[in-house]
Amino acid sequence: MKNNSKQAVIQSKEGGLGTFGGVFTPSILTILGVIMYLRFGWVVGNVGLVGTWIIVTLSTSITFLTGLSIASIATDQRVRIGGAYYMISRSLGIEPGGAIGIPLFFAQALSIALYTIGFAESLVRVFPVLDEKVIGLVTTVFVSVIALASAKAAIRAQYVIMFGIALSLISLVFGSPLEGVEASEIWTRKTENPESFWVVFAVFFPAVTGIMAGVNMSGDLKTPNKSIPTGTFAAIGVGYIIYMTLPLLLAMRADTESLLNDSLVMRNLSFWGDAILVGVWGATLSSALGSILGAPRVLQALAKDGILPPFLNWLGLGSGEDDTPRYGTIFTMIIALVAVWFGDLNLIAPVLTMFFLTTYGVLNIAAGIERFLGSPSFRPTFKVHWSFSLLGALGCIAVMFLINTLATVIALVFVGIIFIWLERREMQSAWGDIGRGVWMTVIRMSLIRLTEVQDPKNWRPNPLVLAGSPTKRWHLIDFANTLARDRGLLSVASVIPEGTMSIDQMQSTRVNIREFMNKRGIQALVKVISANDRFEGVINLVQSFGIGSLEPNTIIIGDSEDPKFRTDFCRMITRFHEFRRNVLIVHRGEGEKAFGERRRIDVWWGGLKGNGGLMMILAYLVNNSLDWREAEVHIKMAVQGEEALEGARQNIQGILEEIRIKALVDIIPAEGKPFDEILNTNSKDADLIFLGLAEPDENFEVYYETVQKRLEGLPTTILALAAEEISFGEVLIKKDTMGE
Repeated sequence: MKNNSKQAVIQSKEGGLGTFGGVFTPSILTILGVIMYLRFGWVVGNVGLVGTWIIVTLSTSITFLTGLSIASIATDQRVRIGGAYYMISRSLGIEPGGAIGIPLFFAQALSIALYTIGFAESLVRVFPVLDEKVIGLVTTVFVSVIALASAKAAIRAQYVIMFGIALSLISLVFGSPLEGVEASEIWTRKTENPESFWVVFAVFFPAVTGIMAGVNMSGDLKTPNKSIPTGTFAAIGVGYIIYMTLPLLLAMRADTESLLNDSLVMRNLSFWGDAILVGVWGATLSSALGSILGAPRVLQALAKDGILPPFLNWLGLGSGEDDTPRYGTIFTMIIALVAVWFGDLNLIAPVLTMFFLTTYGVLNIAAGIERFLGSPSFRPTFKVHWSFSLLGALGCIAVMFLINTLATVIALVFVGIIFIWLERREMQSAWGDIGRGVWMTVIRMSLIRLTEVQDPKNWRPNPLVLAGSPTKRWHLIDFANTLARDRGLLSVASVIPEGTMSIDQMQSTRVNIREFMNKRGIQALVKVISANDRFEGVINLVQSFGIGSLEPNTIIIGDSEDPKFRTDFCRMITRFHEFRRNVLIVHRGEGEKAFGERRRIDVWWGGLKGNGGLMMILAYLVNNSLDWREAEVHIKMAVQGEEALEGARQNIQGILEEIRIKALVDIIPAEGKPFDEILNTNSKDADLIFLGLAEPDENFEVYYETVQKRLEGLPTTILALAAEEISFGEVLIKKDTMGE
């Protein structure tokens, strides 16, 4: 997807909006909003001129860092309709994109109501005979009609509004001080009970968060990869200059009491006072217009990507050459009208701000991760170091909690619920995301740091199952998963005769095996190879499988009872032992269930060294799994005479206490009976048996034939052959090395 987007970057949308009209105008009009007119004097009155400059600089810095991230993403890919949602979904994936996009739509839709209610309130203060609710409803319909006409018509309307705001600022610059105010007092003026710095910061910060208004117009821009960075930075820069200049005028011309108590103090300071009213009305209308333009386009993108429920797919339809989302605009208008009808939105307003800040934070995270991973597909023409994006994300998070902790928690929980909902839908996107790149980076760093030295304390099973056809030998995978679940790395391999499958068929087989296991809740790596000789192919696979120091340490294989394969089979086991791989040969017992009722596990004891230690660890892992949690572990040992019974029992019980494993101890007097008879008599009712296997030598084939005869009629038995260069006794017993 990224490669295709590179070509799209150089394309332009004929007749689309330019940088000034499409990005700068909606952004600067949203930045220069009601907070500037109605709350800026209060900010100066509480923290003074210098404090205000610090607040403006800190706030703009966070916005600027977010702008850097937006520019980085916008110059790497063609930003289509959906703005911030499109950027996030194409970087982090469809689930994070949807989790941000849905709240972002509702935040913008309800913002329309906030702005139109604000406009109605200010208008009623001047003309008390008007009805506030009626004015709010009419204004909402009015801005919606302009947006329905076309984005260009809305932008032209914003030009008129911009003229009104510019007129109000010019009138303020050429105004005069209040009576009795001296400019020399601006550094010493203080209030007796000021609000804290961070409370004032929280009130002001939303004033500089309007840059998304231009980004949301991405689908209507002629060249978004150029217009978004240029228009965004221009709006941030102009807004910063204005916000650094206005406090100086306010501090020079008004006393502290007026700044704190008169929300329209600018009207009294201006050359033409009513121009401030024009500015307030223009600010509210422009913000409402920006929201009614942006919200339906986010909704349209969500519908086109299939994130919305199927019955809302019609919201993705567009009209005309500009693909104007008229259905989405009407839908958004209805939501805004309902909100206006119910009136007071003060309770949810902080949560809406949180949704915007969450969007900014996630945009910073997306850009930072892309840059940090260094993926060859991420090639923005506007390059930003990942640390700047990270700093912007941290700034957004900090500001969220400073503004309103409860609203922050509510917003994050809401985003989390949507993310989980989308995850469970298991949606498939037609584009890639950076999730795989993140895991590749983590794996790379982990493999490099993973030491080659074997550490008994951190030992865990990493089984490789030679399963052949998993459907026919499922008990091997089931047993391996019992050992490795949430502990080690399970791998499943199949070797097929060379020439029976093409490369594509082998790839398809690997995918089918993985899906087969995923449906059964088993996560594993899958490998399918071909070989002329099956046994030689398996030997080569085991020798080469793995990367760095992360390789299978335990090979699990089914028993081969066909005499014609015994020589090759024993040679294969010998080679596994030479490779220092533990070997577990699963000899399946008779009966429909491979592991019976999973009620009893027999371990034939031979001491903690070698096979004994490995078998104790395996029995412990099996017994602690969900399917075997009700099973009893029996440690069995045959001794020559009655006199050795008690000593052997006490010895084993002492070891069990030391290694903290619960098990029953069964000491069996041999009384001259052969071991095969003792084994059959005492373990015929078990569900799983662990039995040690001698190290391979020149007579291993003959020895293995006797072992197979020994197992006739027994339940499923695991023949364990330890080979790793660690002491499994040390894995079981924590060795104290202090003072050594």
